[in-house]
Amino acid sequence: MSIIYDSNKKIFSLHTKNTTYQMMVDQHEYLLHLYYGSSNSGLMDYLLVYADRGFSGSPYVAGNDRTYSLDILPQEYPTLGTGDYRNYALNIENSDGSQCCDLKFSHYEIKKGKYSLKGLPAVWAGEKEADTLEIVLKDRVSKIEVSLLYGVLADEDIITRSAIIRNTGDNKVTIKKASCACLDFLTGDFDVMKFYGRHAMERNVERSRVGHGTISFGSRRGASSHQYNPAVILADKNATEDFGSCYGMLFVYSGNFLCEVEKDQMNQTRLLLGLNDDWFSYPLDVKEEFIVPEVIMTYSANGFAELSHRYHSCIRNHVCRGKYVNTERPVLINSWEAAYFDFNGETIVDLAKEAADLGIDMVVMDDGWFGKRDDDNSSLGDWCVNEKKLGCTLSELIRRVNDLGVKFGIWIEPEMVNEDSDLYRNHPDWIIKIGHRDPVRARNQLLLDFSRKEVRDHIFGQICEMLDQGNIEYIKWDMNRSMADVYAGNVTYDYVLGVYDFLEKLISKYPNVLIEGCSGGGGRFDAGMMYYTPQIWCSDNTDAISRTRIQYGSSFFYPISVVGSHVSAVPNHQTGRITSLNTRGVTAMAGTFGYEMNPALLSEAEKAVIREQVKTYKKYERLICQGDYYRLSNPFAEEYSAWMFVSEDKKQALVNVVRLDVQGNMVTTYVKLKGLKKEAMYIDDATGKVYNGAALMEAGMPLSFPKTEYEAYQIALTEIDMA
Repeated sequence: MSIIYDSNKKIFSLHTKNTTYQMMVDQHEYLLHLYYGSSNSGLMDYLLVYADRGFSGSPYVAGNDRTYSLDILPQEYPTLGTGDYRNYALNIENSDGSQCCDLKFSHYEIKKGKYSLKGLPAVWAGEKEADTLEIVLKDRVSKIEVSLLYGVLADEDIITRSAIIRNTGDNKVTIKKASCACLDFLTGDFDVMKFYGRHAMERNVERSRVGHGTISFGSRRGASSHQYNPAVILADKNATEDFGSCYGMLFVYSGNFLCEVEKDQMNQTRLLLGLNDDWFSYPLDVKEEFIVPEVIMTYSANGFAELSHRYHSCIRNHVCRGKYVNTERPVLINSWEAAYFDFNGETIVDLAKEAADLGIDMVVMDDGWFGKRDDDNSSLGDWCVNEKKLGCTLSELIRRVNDLGVKFGIWIEPEMVNEDSDLYRNHPDWIIKIGHRDPVRARNQLLLDFSRKEVRDHIFGQICEMLDQGNIEYIKWDMNRSMADVYAGNVTYDYVLGVYDFLEKLISKYPNVLIEGCSGGGGRFDAGMMYYTPQIWCSDNTDAISRTRIQYGSSFFYPISVVGSHVSAVPNHQTGRITSLNTRGVTAMAGTFGYEMNPALLSEAEKAVIREQVKTYKKYERLICQGDYYRLSNPFAEEYSAWMFVSEDKKQALVNVVRLDVQGNMVTTYVKLKGLKKEAMYIDDATGKVYNGAALMEAGMPLSFPKTEYEAYQIALTEIDMA
């Protein structure tokens, strides 16, 4: 059993293969955090030091003991109103208007298997793969009860946390803030790493020293956002890819979130992750419960690469679901950058003909196929096929594409509505809007209130009617604006649960359809969506050089198999940059592969390159999507971007390098590889050169001098038998 309770000292120990997490119920029934780090068989209560700290109050139960204060002690789930003046995980507003919840230990239960969360995505695992600890805390006055849930996936070195808040009292209360996890560190000099950005430039990496006070970031946009990803790393200040301690937290949720890192007066550090308390005020009636979304935690004693590998494995094997998770994905071509809104059925068929000739598996008909949609100002909400525009029925179009040996996919944006639509004219009250105020427009569209079942059911019926018209094997689910006009404190949370409910129904009804998530690219690139959509369009920016940085930041938490990455036309439609087809192909092969262009505009030589790219990707797809991923450089700081994939048995590797800068009389670039067998010999499949594994990792591999800017190299290595 990975969970052990010492009844004498009232200490809970959670053990994974390489880590230990420990907490205790103290003499006053408070749940204190003791330790999280490398495996440890000892009891860590000796770390607690009690002293009289000025202006740190003591709970009444401590009597005259001035050395006991929750303002100093490390806690498992701190609350507002208990004399702890640091950031807190939970705030309850009681029926009398007071804000206080004094949680004390009630009871616990240890169970085989991993807990699940009603209506919410969560890590899943079988009974032999995980154990669950539930610790119930209770406020004796308000009768608020909080179940702290811990899921332990020992072999994965993963611990998950969630909380369920129950009102077992006699009066209605309001939840003003709810985090799912808190980590208190008695010692340590940390850096915090966050992943910030903007539309078309998501998940840049920023590393900052944790000084006194609070560093906070999050989203109040209704989605996890382009601006900040719901993930954080707390690392020793000297931690690197391969050295040092680091802690990760990843929120399994697609809406507003808040992360807080605080260094207090005693140089202790507190890390909190959970729901954003802005625009959040959730009423909880008598006998009702509220579920806080889950966080995935892991600890690495050996740097960021190890931490990333644990998250990659967890998401691939315990978050993503469905037939496509561990099988080959279709190489697709999307109509958006090929035609935008200017297409008809013949355009799509012609694209499918080009796809068949190039070895591409699928054509996707993007925005513009429904209602009167010839630009982005109308028809969202009217999911009826525009047969006049297509020149045929959807069924006929799909049949013609399939007859070419090409699969068919389609784009939808179910959460949105235009004012110029039949849906809005018939149901103007279905949008998210504050009373009689005019709503905030974005991209000339409004947000449907997916917290309401009747709204979801209406849209679901339209989407199903469309999907039933033919052999549709792929959906691109988009969301192209942020939420505003929040009319009540429950809306931001209930909206996200409504989206999850819709998606769950959709994948249950159409289990053979691959759904790719999208929100203006990477605006909802999170583990919550990955529970329903095993791949997500990484960014609307398809420029190869920008993508090296976007995909670098994404790789700290998310596996390659969830990253939608395509080769696009040049000059690039977002940056105007010109890069070679080879460079665009190498960069896009760090994800689920595809194309965003019109092949009819390519030369025969360019088409030949694409045929080879498709063959190469299919040859190495399993290695790319299932192998261990290593970052070999930092493209924000170095003149090249390099990464590699290594098979589980370390017999095969694929090295990828993109030059980001070229100068005259350049020095030689040596790329040091990772993850190989030190004693093994590897052959370059293209040149026949043989290298020693240790040499490749210690001294590196020299790159040829560039002849043009933005050159890219892809090197396949295979272990050879020297016997």
